[in-house]
Amino acid sequence: MRNFAWRATLALAGAAALAAAPARAELINAADPEKIRTIVESLGSPATLRAEPNADPYIESNLDGMPFLVIFMNCTGGHDCRTLQYYMGFSDARQVPLERFNEWNREKRFARAYRDESGDPVLEMDVDVDFSGLPRENIRETLNTWASLMRAYREFIFAERRSDAS
Repeated sequence: MRNFAWRATLALAGAAALAAAPARAELINAADPEKIRTIVESLGSPATLRAEPNADPYIESNLDGMPFLVIFMNCTGGHDCRTLQYYMGFSDARQVPLERFNEWNREKRFARAYRDESGDPVLEMDVDVDFSGLPRENIRETLNTWASLMRAYREFIFAERRSDAS
């Protein structure tokens, strides 16, 4: 009887330990663009995956009337991508002085601002999802951060226009 009680105690302790173990989160990496597309869409933004032979895929999306891209990077022949880049720009704000970009880059984290080859203000954010990837919730959080930065950047870029109009 004593042996049975000991085994029952061990079995219950083992079951309790297994029940207390956290569930393993699904890891997402850039090798599966469709999973990233569904995450973008789950946050309420439209998401169209574009993939051409031997070219790196990208997702076209839009937030509050601001188009943006999720670009899959560090790919091999358009596949097995390892990193992401969130990208947006404004073609109707070419007169932004360089000092404004420096101010943004000095004061903000996570995304960098600059003028592209056409002189348009651009915002980029890199996300490293190499190796095993990141939990789905972390990818969602990077997109939430990106959405906040997009809204702040629009306000930042067009602030001078609003003050000039006053």
